[in-house]
Amino acid sequence: MALCAAATRSDLQAVLGTLAPISPAADLRVPETGLVMVQGRMGGDGAPFNVGEATVSRAAVQVGERSGFAYHLGRDQTKARLAAIVDALWQDDNRRAAVETALAEVEARLEAEAAVRAAQTAATRVNFFTMVRGDD
Repeated sequence: MALCAAATRSDLQAVLGTLAPISPAADLRVPETGLVMVQGRMGGDGAPFNVGEATVSRAAVQVGERSGFAYHLGRDQTKARLAAIVDALWQDDNRRAAVETALAEVEARLEAEAAVRAAQTAATRVNFFTMVRGDD
């Protein structure tokens, strides 16, 4: 599901295109957008505090006998529904390998993009050091 959350809507449409034919998906819960409270911690381990709210879209579908669920940051309800369909297909043992193979291309692209960002960030790295002066 983390991979589906990081994927774009067109990525998920392409994944479902490679998995065709797919039974029609029935909405268990109509895709909707709402807010969730985001919490933070001072220094990573201090007392929690509310940072603010984030927009989240969610969907729940049924494909055949399987139910799929998805939550995504943002307002793209179609993306949430597509991810829920992918989740339902992944739960079918007969289709799991095909779903994982289709998602492998998305994963490779996301890893390549992360590597580019890491290289760009590394290029701006500054190493600070302290010089000891012998002025005693």
